[in-house]
Amino acid sequence: MPFVTSLRHQSGNFFKLTRKLQRLTQPYFLPLEETDGWQFLGLLTALIFCVGGVVLFLLTALMAGIHGILPQLTDTYLGGVKGTLDIIWSSWWGVLFCGLFAVGCLSFFALRRQLRRRRWLPWLLLGGIIFMLLAVNGINAGITFIARDLTNALTTANREDSYRNLWIYAICFIVALPIRTSQFFFTAKLGILWREWLSKSLVTDYMTDRAYYRINPNDEQATNIDNPDQRISDDTRDFTVQALSLTLNIFDSILTFSLNILILWGISTQLTLALFVYSFITSTILIVSSRNLFRISFNQVRYEADFRYGLVHVRDNAESIAFYRGEQQEQGETERRLGVVIKNFNLLIIWQTIIQVIQRSTFYGSNFIPYVVLIEPILSGEIDYGSFVQASVAFSLVESSLFFIIANIQDLIRFSVSIGRLADFQINIEEAAQQSQATQQASPSGDGLVVLNATLATPQTNRVLIENLNLSVGNNQHLLVVGPSGCGKTSLLRMVSGLWSPREGTVTSPPPGELLFIPQKPYMTLGTLREQLCYPQQPDPALFSDDHLRSVLELVNLGTLIQRYPDFNVKQDWPRLLSLGEQQRLAFARLLLNSPRYVVLDEATSAVDVKTERLLYSLLTERNISFISVGHRPTLTAFHDNVLELDGSGAWRLLPASGYGMGSGER
Repeated sequence: MPFVTSLRHQSGNFFKLTRKLQRLTQPYFLPLEETDGWQFLGLLTALIFCVGGVVLFLLTALMAGIHGILPQLTDTYLGGVKGTLDIIWSSWWGVLFCGLFAVGCLSFFALRRQLRRRRWLPWLLLGGIIFMLLAVNGINAGITFIARDLTNALTTANREDSYRNLWIYAICFIVALPIRTSQFFFTAKLGILWREWLSKSLVTDYMTDRAYYRINPNDEQATNIDNPDQRISDDTRDFTVQALSLTLNIFDSILTFSLNILILWGISTQLTLALFVYSFITSTILIVSSRNLFRISFNQVRYEADFRYGLVHVRDNAESIAFYRGEQQEQGETERRLGVVIKNFNLLIIWQTIIQVIQRSTFYGSNFIPYVVLIEPILSGEIDYGSFVQASVAFSLVESSLFFIIANIQDLIRFSVSIGRLADFQINIEEAAQQSQATQQASPSGDGLVVLNATLATPQTNRVLIENLNLSVGNNQHLLVVGPSGCGKTSLLRMVSGLWSPREGTVTSPPPGELLFIPQKPYMTLGTLREQLCYPQQPDPALFSDDHLRSVLELVNLGTLIQRYPDFNVKQDWPRLLSLGEQQRLAFARLLLNSPRYVVLDEATSAVDVKTERLLYSLLTERNISFISVGHRPTLTAFHDNVLELDGSGAWRLLPASGYGMGSGER
């Protein structure tokens, strides 16, 4: 019973993995919303029919041409190929192959609309790769006969036949080499095109409807999606490379098996049956033994990403760490993450060693099987030594196809890890998009900002921050939010900006593009000074000329920045080069260039002096921009009409800003 339960569990996991694989694979080749998995598999089969038909037609034409020019060559060396083709075209096999080729072509014609937007390109590349696999496997099958004839010629000391077969042997390898090389090139090309499409698709979904914010990858308690950057970069690379490699290897194994099993069966039925039994037993042992390797490999990918993220975190916060002299603590945290990597990797080494032992034992044991089974027929003269060599070659080729799982178990595990990580990431992004759409439907847009009977609670802990809030901010109105630290001021700004939804009540926000959020530490892009100023709009010189940018920088007292960097196309590490006060002034310059109707300011002037703060707020009022501010300076009340006072327990008060201060109710 435990064994049966384990098999059921593994089969269930296999089908789940298959569905995830379909979600990741099919959209690149066929649109998932217009076709299903069976049509995708059917088109793959149709592609094989098309390529097989092309190979048959080309081979027939090639043999006819060679026979017309050098009939002796085909009669002496290629008689078997020519005879097989004659049998195919003189029997119902020819009609069958032509019918399958027609079915394949009609299948692509029927789905031609689904292959628009360059979806035909991967099918063309895949067809070329399959064509090369068929050619190479055909050459390999012919080599078994050449090896037989060469061996017999050597054992009988026939000089002429030995050299002739040796030359043919060499020609086969010379012909196969460029085919194999081209196969590698086209496989790599298809892989990079697929990776580009998949990465762009994930990035698009990741950036749509603020999914990157909603999946909250840094909150380990709230999500199972760790290190989305690694999933988009490394996991997409591993997935596309391994998907193509394993798929083509499987197809190659099937071809190898199909072309050589009849040769092996014709030489020795006992050897063929022994190979089947041996491969079944050893594959079962290996699959059962490798169950733990998947879990350990999955954890290793995550721990490696966590370790790398810790190092990136130190680099991004180098100056803050240096000011705190926190090297020891950062070193301790980095070494802790490294320790987790090493501990799990030690487990990985143990299980990889176990798998290696099973693999090596299997391969070494298989070397004895042809000798054990065929030793008596050879000694009794039932088969000659050339046939034994041919059987050994065919045995090794069939063995490689049957032992595919054994030889590629670790690649299969890494591939399944990539599938799981990418599919889970994709599912979470889609769920985040659905939540965002539901939030947008529940939060209507209007001319102003209106909060009605809204109760705000933290998403994870569900702690109530503000209860039954009612307020409105209309055109050219200004609201100051105050209260003790942790009372929910920034959370309120998240709600009015649309990042959080109220547990109860409604929030009507201005349409997208008319509300801009300025945090205490402004966001600095990885780009030029022009891109910094224009963000999130496109840095179009036609819309934002150099003179326009200079005038805005002068308005916010950043004229020295123009002197330091007169070229707006210069790229620098802006968060490190600019002080926090300069970054806040640059954020106001960005605000003026974007010209929103509403602005949410979260202590956006905390790093500038009072005089500069007065200047910045004056720029907003002069342009009739409505704003909500969070701040602690008493001087801020002069720029606001009303004050919303929060106490952190859910209660709130809305007071006029005139006269509000230390002696008029501020706590």
